[in-house]
Amino acid sequence: MLLGLCSDTHDNLGLARGAVDTFETVGVDAIVHCGDVVAPFTAAEFDVGIDFHAVYGNNDGEPALADAVGEFGIHHGESAHLTFDGVDLAVYHGTSEQLVDALIDCGEYDYVVRGHTHERTHEERNGTVHVNPGGLPFPGVDDTYHVATLDTESGEVRFHAVDP
Repeated sequence: MLLGLCSDTHDNLGLARGAVDTFETVGVDAIVHCGDVVAPFTAAEFDVGIDFHAVYGNNDGEPALADAVGEFGIHHGESAHLTFDGVDLAVYHGTSEQLVDALIDCGEYDYVVRGHTHERTHEERNGTVHVNPGGLPFPGVDDTYHVATLDTESGEVRFHAVDP
């Protein structure tokens, strides 16, 4: 199964559309958004007939966001434990590095997928792979928005630059 991983779109419709275009081009089976979609109108960009999962980010203050996502996908609240083809993912925005470290170090997950820092990350620690697909470009962090794909069969994680 091929998963599309994204985070921190922050109401940038061009980047949200670009993320979806990338996911459609590579043929993902499901999309996991690690938070900071921000508003329902941005969430609607992900309503493309691909299974969609999202968690809250620290900028997701719009009360109707979870309901909007619920029209076409699943909003899991603060965090999620998702299983695809027997592969366990913890999904959390990442506002607390202490919690991110605890999720990685607990040994319960194959992958911990998070956002928040806007910095691409792909590292293995104690048998758990930590992935941050990146986010809205920040000076000094990344000049380009990226998403990632995760192949649950091979374990391959690939980053994809997104054009708005």
